[in-house]
Amino acid sequence: MFNYTNDITTILCSLSIMLFAGFLLTRLSKLLKLPYVSGYIISGILIGPYVLKLIPTNIISNMGFLSDIALAFIAFNVGKFFKLDIIKNTGIKVIIITLFESLLAGIVVTLAMHWLFNLSWDFSLVLGAIATATAPASTTMTIRQYKARGHFVDILLQIVALDDVLCLLIFSVVTAICTGNAGGSTSALDVILPIIYNIAVIGLGAICGWILSKLLTPKRSQDNRLILAVAMLLALSGICGLLDISPLLSCMICGATYINLTKDSNLYKQLDNFTPPILSLFFILSGMKLDVSVLKTVGIIGVVYFIIRIVGKYLGSYLGALITKEDKKTQIYLGLAMIPQAGVAIGLAYLGQRLLPTDLGNLLLTIILSSSVLYELVGPISAKIALVYSGAIPKQEVVKEEDKTLINNLELKPSHK
Repeated sequence: MFNYTNDITTILCSLSIMLFAGFLLTRLSKLLKLPYVSGYIISGILIGPYVLKLIPTNIISNMGFLSDIALAFIAFNVGKFFKLDIIKNTGIKVIIITLFESLLAGIVVTLAMHWLFNLSWDFSLVLGAIATATAPASTTMTIRQYKARGHFVDILLQIVALDDVLCLLIFSVVTAICTGNAGGSTSALDVILPIIYNIAVIGLGAICGWILSKLLTPKRSQDNRLILAVAMLLALSGICGLLDISPLLSCMICGATYINLTKDSNLYKQLDNFTPPILSLFFILSGMKLDVSVLKTVGIIGVVYFIIRIVGKYLGSYLGALITKEDKKTQIYLGLAMIPQAGVAIGLAYLGQRLLPTDLGNLLLTIILSSSVLYELVGPISAKIALVYSGAIPKQEVVKEEDKTLINNLELKPSHK
């Protein structure tokens, strides 16, 4: 469609089309009572190079930086839920539930790939490691859209954040083992070094959070506070990019450090007002990357991965919540909010592709890309169900959705102010 000689014009028009398409599809998703994230992803699929072809392929391939920027803001925002007073109430519970839901999902996927399809242990381990990841972006946006709050939301966001920390550590160990297998041996250093890198990045995030707390004094204007915060997150994301490490860990720790040192929640509100276009572009871009035609090649392996991971996440969340004696609603509905998978998983799939033989590497990438889009379509819907039935979404927000039948079924109590 585009034959412009001016690259800048092409980029600007592409961004405009993406945002307009995302906006229009969210109107439809609102009518259907679906989370906005689903609308963004569907719009990306429609305008992408495999359906309407409104956006040039070369533009899409050069938009990878949007993912890192979006993940940096998402992670920083998630960091605010790691207040020390909240951690004191949920700390050990969150760790136990995270271990159960992550490890169970990874183990069942690994065993299913190896035993059902006779795939190599290297492939099965890499896919199992990626299966542990949960996308914080769609969960966070669904929570923001419906103004969900309370204990269920606090524990959910902490688990989603820790989930990706654990995923990155597991993936680091697995890739070290696979690299060693390819070279004929695996040394302790090969396993330990990636873990050290991630710990170093956590330290860097804490330092940046401390610096930010010193820079954003009460005397700073609102504009300058926003400028400095964005600059810090971009710098942190860029450093992680140089080290080929996800910015999630460092930016989350940066956000957690800042909120605990300053108790300043206004900065997060400022960023919430600043980031919607960036986050919408991130989800639209995810939709555009899905090659609809390759879904045929994934076949039964992709279907099994899609289902088995959900089963592992749900059972792990249920068992973890049961063991930690969480309330019944948390036990039943927490797993439904753990389904989304996108940014981190896709990034790790690209890394995993390099470690495996060409055919298996391509299969890995295809499975993760296609399933991520499906997870991101199903995930926000299941997350909304979990938030509503757990009582995390205020009654007035459900009323806005005109879901009278659902309210009657839930028998929500009127709020007292």
